[in-house]
Amino acid sequence: MKDTQLLIVTGMSGAGKSLAVNALEDIGFFCMDNIPANLLAKLMEFSEQSENPVQHMAVVLDSRGGRSTQAIMDALCELDAHGIAYRILFLDANNDVLQRRYKETRRRHPVSISTGVSLEQALSCEREILRPLYEKANYRIDTSLLSTAQLKDRVVSLFVDKTSDAMALTILSFGFKYGQPREADILFDVRCLPNPFYIPQLKALTGLDGAVCDYVMQFDESKGLLQRMEDLLDYSLPLYVKEGKSQLTVGVGCTGGKHRSVTFARLLGEHARALGYRVELVHRDVHRHS
Repeated sequence: MKDTQLLIVTGMSGAGKSLAVNALEDIGFFCMDNIPANLLAKLMEFSEQSENPVQHMAVVLDSRGGRSTQAIMDALCELDAHGIAYRILFLDANNDVLQRRYKETRRRHPVSISTGVSLEQALSCEREILRPLYEKANYRIDTSLLSTAQLKDRVVSLFVDKTSDAMALTILSFGFKYGQPREADILFDVRCLPNPFYIPQLKALTGLDGAVCDYVMQFDESKGLLQRMEDLLDYSLPLYVKEGKSQLTVGVGCTGGKHRSVTFARLLGEHARALGYRVELVHRDVHRHS
C-alpha cells in the first residue's frame, strides 16, 4: 500500500465521501469523519506521539468541520507549519447531480442547516469554502456518472499495489452525449472517425470486442490519429512526472462511449504500459443503454 501519512478526504456534500471512506477502511486505512478543521494538526500530533502510531490515516474534512475558507486555509497552514505530510482526495459532482441526490434522500445540506439558505445557494457557498482543498488536491474524482462500484474501484486503485511514488495514470473512455469527465487532465475527441454504430453487425458490440477494434483501426485516419496521440503522451507524461503530478487522467471520448473511444483507450493503455506506466483503464459508458 502507498505509504500515506495522512489522507484528507473532502469534497462536495453528496459527492460520495462516505463511500470513499468505506473503500479506504476496506484496504486498511484508519478513518475518522467530520473532523473540526482546527483540531486536525493536534490529531496528527497525538497520533505520532502514541506508542503505535497509525500508519495510514484518512480524515474527512469538509464544510461541516471547516465552515469558512479561512478555517480550511488555517488548518492546512498549521499542518505545513508542523511539517505534517498529507495528501488530499477531493470528491466532486456537478450541481444538478448533487441537487438530485439530495432530493432523492430528502436530507438537508449541512450549509442549509447552519445558514437557512436554499440548496442551490448552499452548494455555491460550499464550493467557495472548499476551494483551498480543491486547488491543492492530489486526487480529484468526479462522481457525477460513476456507480457505487466504479467509485470504490477508483478510490482503491489509488492506494493499492502502488510500489513507487510515480504518477498513477487513468485512461478513461466516455461518451460526449453523457457529459465530459471533469477530472480529465488531457482530453481526446475521436468523433472525427467512422462510427461502428452505423454498421448493423457492430452496433450491439463495443470496443472491447475485436471486430469493433479491427473496424475502427482499419482506416489510415485512425492509425494517424493514434500515432499522434501516442506521440503527445510520449512527450508530455515524463514532464508531468517531473513536475510531481501524482495522478493524471486521460479522457478519450466519442459520441456514445461504446466503440471508438473504448478502442482508442485500450490502445493508449497498452502503449502507456509498454512505456512502464501503471495504467488503470476505465470505460465509463460502455455498458450504458442508448
